[in-house]
Amino acid sequence: MKQYFLSIDAGTGSIRAVIFDTLGKQIAIAQHEWNHIALENVAGSMGFDCIHGWELTKQCIKEVVVKAKISAQEIIAISASSMREGIVVYDKDKKELWGVANVDSRAGYEVGTLKNMYPEMEKEFYQSSGQTFALSAAPRLLWLKNNQPSLYEKATYFTMISDWILFKLSGELASEPSNAGTAGAFNLTNRDWDKEQFTKCGLKDLFVPILESGDVLGRISQKASDETGLSVETLVVMGGGDVQIGTAGLGANRLGDAVVLGGSFWQQVVNIPSATHLSGDMLLRVNPHVVRNMSQAEGITFFTGLVMRWFRDALGGDRSYAQLEALASQIPVGSHGIIPIFSDSMKYGEWIHASPSFIGLGLDSSKYNIGSMFRALEENACIVSAINLDNIKAFSGVSPTSLTFASGASNGALWSQILADVTGLEVKVPVVKEATALGVAMACGIGAGVYKSFEEAGENIVKLEKTYISNPSNFQAYQEAKEKWKKVYAKQMELVRDGTLEPMWKAPGL
Repeated sequence: MKQYFLSIDAGTGSIRAVIFDTLGKQIAIAQHEWNHIALENVAGSMGFDCIHGWELTKQCIKEVVVKAKISAQEIIAISASSMREGIVVYDKDKKELWGVANVDSRAGYEVGTLKNMYPEMEKEFYQSSGQTFALSAAPRLLWLKNNQPSLYEKATYFTMISDWILFKLSGELASEPSNAGTAGAFNLTNRDWDKEQFTKCGLKDLFVPILESGDVLGRISQKASDETGLSVETLVVMGGGDVQIGTAGLGANRLGDAVVLGGSFWQQVVNIPSATHLSGDMLLRVNPHVVRNMSQAEGITFFTGLVMRWFRDALGGDRSYAQLEALASQIPVGSHGIIPIFSDSMKYGEWIHASPSFIGLGLDSSKYNIGSMFRALEENACIVSAINLDNIKAFSGVSPTSLTFASGASNGALWSQILADVTGLEVKVPVVKEATALGVAMACGIGAGVYKSFEEAGENIVKLEKTYISNPSNFQAYQEAKEKWKKVYAKQMELVRDGTLEPMWKAPGL
């Protein structure tokens, strides 16, 4: 009998199920979009719908098995990833009471209150967890306590959304470091909950056991088997947060490995030791990796892919991304001095961005046009990535020698070369660029005993499509452009801080 892995990936906008064989070949995929619940009169609310979410999950599972033309008995293990920061709360009988998606920002008042009442608390928590209040679970749970006290009174446990999927499949509640760590109240060194953080925030103990990614949680329950058609012999294996397990799916499983994920948002991720001392300026986020005894320093660039989509739709004149890149490839390095102002480099402790704009445009249409503006946007994304990577090196002492570039942006040959030129690093583009589900399959393989570790799985599964080498003269030109961008962005931020312009985005509580 052939053997397969089933990956469930619960993203912000959709849920999907993907079947792989044991060598990492994708066999079939089923996907459905879902929406989150915006409550009337609750600004920023994006509740997670457990009832509809489970119905869509079951639908994806059934559809993907049919598409793969296999028997459910051939699936030896199943695991899950999800949007980070999304949480589900349960009562004492493990019944879902309440949940929020990662994009939920209702707890701005609670974030502000914690910052104002306990000015040093966030820095103290950051030293242990690598997280700030902006996206962590504590303010959201305080919102529940303050606004729906009867539900909070019943609350007994909370997990991340990937853990919730595995609970629905096995009946067992647990979490794992890579996703649980993004909730805060976590110790990066011990890779376990830091329960005292909840106590200091005025919250009760809602914690479930911590297992590692790749550990076996249980098997498909009879109830889940009846609902999905999966076999009760199939192992249910701990998965991970989408970014961390996605980098594993790209083969970034050793200290010093670095990845740039070029999606709607861009993440710059470097593997560092778990016990790294965290700087007090809180520039960067630090998360547990799915690989044991390892953390990841992370910079985030906001809205990069969404900005490109806006530019294509509003100014691209019905051109595709490939056509826009072809125009941009005719433009010289530096895009005639055009400076886009969108996402700032990451400043996790005070997360706010300038008002969107282009600086440095001229009236010579042979220079200042669609092609040069598009190239400027590609260059700018790489410049902000380089700044975040510089900051990771400065605080961790870890200096990558190459980058793996993945997700949608890595399909652009020009963009990949610009990233190499801006960072001065070799850029490797893998064959499989959407690697989250593949990382989940690796976790399945570890749980099923097919692979001993993520490192071994990556060596056997991950293949490269192309490598880009940095041009030294272009690197020097981009160093100068990077310093100019920093100065211009700082001036633009002054206009936001004095109230002249609205920010592109700011964190809850600011």
